[in-house]
Amino acid sequence: MNYRFKTFLLPFLDLLLLSISYFLSFLFVQSVEGDNIVLNYEIFLSWFFYLFVSYCSLSKFRTYKTMWKYSGIQEFSTSIAAIVISNFVFLIYSFIFLTGSNLLYTLPLIFIFSIVTISGCRLLQMTKKQSFTSTKSNKKRALIIGAGDAGTRIAQQILRSEDLDYSPIGFIEDDPSKQKMELFGIPVIGNRGNIKNVVEKYRITDIIIAIPSLTKSEMTEIVNECKKTGANVKSLPPVKELIQSDISLDNLREIDLKDLIGREPIMPTKRLKEYLKNKTVLITGAGGSIGSELSKQVAECNPSRIILLGHGENSIFNIGMLIKEKYPELDSKMIITDIQDRGLVEQVFTKYRPQIVFHAAAHKHVPLMEISEGSAIRNNVFGTKNMAEISDRFNVDRFVFISTDKAVQPINMMGMTKRIGELIIQYYSKMSKTKFSIVRFGNVLESRGSVIPIFRKQIEAKGPVTVTHPDMVRYFMTIPEAVQLVLEAGALSEGGEIFVLDMGEPIKIVDVAKKLIRLYGYEPEKEIKIEFTGIRPGEKLTETLFYEHEKSKMTEHPHIVIALPTKTDSFDIKQDLNKLEEVIIKNPDQLRSVIVNIIQHK
Repeated sequence: MNYRFKTFLLPFLDLLLLSISYFLSFLFVQSVEGDNIVLNYEIFLSWFFYLFVSYCSLSKFRTYKTMWKYSGIQEFSTSIAAIVISNFVFLIYSFIFLTGSNLLYTLPLIFIFSIVTISGCRLLQMTKKQSFTSTKSNKKRALIIGAGDAGTRIAQQILRSEDLDYSPIGFIEDDPSKQKMELFGIPVIGNRGNIKNVVEKYRITDIIIAIPSLTKSEMTEIVNECKKTGANVKSLPPVKELIQSDISLDNLREIDLKDLIGREPIMPTKRLKEYLKNKTVLITGAGGSIGSELSKQVAECNPSRIILLGHGENSIFNIGMLIKEKYPELDSKMIITDIQDRGLVEQVFTKYRPQIVFHAAAHKHVPLMEISEGSAIRNNVFGTKNMAEISDRFNVDRFVFISTDKAVQPINMMGMTKRIGELIIQYYSKMSKTKFSIVRFGNVLESRGSVIPIFRKQIEAKGPVTVTHPDMVRYFMTIPEAVQLVLEAGALSEGGEIFVLDMGEPIKIVDVAKKLIRLYGYEPEKEIKIEFTGIRPGEKLTETLFYEHEKSKMTEHPHIVIALPTKTDSFDIKQDLNKLEEVIIKNPDQLRSVIVNIIQHK
């Protein structure tokens, strides 16, 4: 029953009951006294006055704003008080204007009957509440945040199906005009600031956030309030993800860290799909966190063929089968090889002739690369050199190298090898018809090298959660967002650019840990301890996306800029790579000094 209908129905019902009480009193007096009471003009005028004063009193006490299905003793007492006051006013009116009238004998009965009928009506609605609660007691008591279009659709679906495991108890809504309203019999019982009290009062077990248009900051604020209650929390995905699907309970998902750290949705541009359409696309490291997402997003752009290349057979098989299942018409190839093996890579290019290459293969684990310098150099440097040289020789249209913020002012082997990878790509961009470009960005959530999976395991084991340093900060973005911007950068490339993705503001790692702990329903430090273990080899407190000498230039895309290095004399990095290759075989102890020298002089 909606609010507007209720504002007419309940007063009408009350006026009907009061009229019955009024005239029933006359019939009762007549039957007891045996007198014939004439219903004259004076009695009818008093009847109108009685209804008027009763309605005003009940309205003044806001009894028509009360959701009786969820009311208690206080609300019941308020309605009784309203009737008492209205009868008292009518009593005064009667003694002033009806002296000597037979109506005076009926006043006590009018008062008694009106109390009985009005309170009985309220008690009946309160009884319905108890019946409703008992019949739904075996279901999850759900609070829906948002009484807009999405929230009402979710409520409708719950009410229409007896098989669903939810019982909708109420809405949370910030719009003042919706307060005290009912939607499908479900009341609006507070605003965002009342979440904790509402959960306690109505014994809520589950909270459904049904506002797809929430910004990340608003979502964070609401989730933090919800997590204080101990209730299970689910939400609808953002508007961007609902564009091609209906709002339904099937879309509900658990709140995840990416909902709180990721930025506002970025809509894909038309040019993104156009340059990939009907092209043969090769992706190295296709089984990794970035590579697998690249594979999925490229497949959506209708290429003629997609080549999934990697050395991990299980990961390549998994992404390959996913692509075949979701895009059965797409010609997809799974290739197991190592980018360090030049001969095998050349065979792939000879057979499939890729037109666009996304080079995502890399060793990225910072502490491990500190103790495995040779592996980092062979894969990140010489593997990249192989891919660039072969792409140039086979006249690939576009080559996109995935770099990292750790390549800027690098102090660890992973960052230094990725920086040399950038220099290799810049070298080939100057002498090749292929449009070589670099995309540089920071950490991505849920990647294999991310701290998030480690934090999750530690929280599930009840802690402690280990953070290296309280002041360590990093840039974060979601994997799908990073990959989308990588594809956009590929479309923008004219050759030789270092594209830098807008990562937003850096975030303290300890704050990420606290957010994740709260997502699990715990309170940081009180229920799950956080321990600081010290900075690991090769780590920095802060990362940056630009060198000091690099200036930035805007692109057509609002979330992508170009890093412009200062003009330097051209150099032949091949000579440096030849020296590095010699050292890696003969004097591996000198690897770091040779790499540092290459970076400092370029």
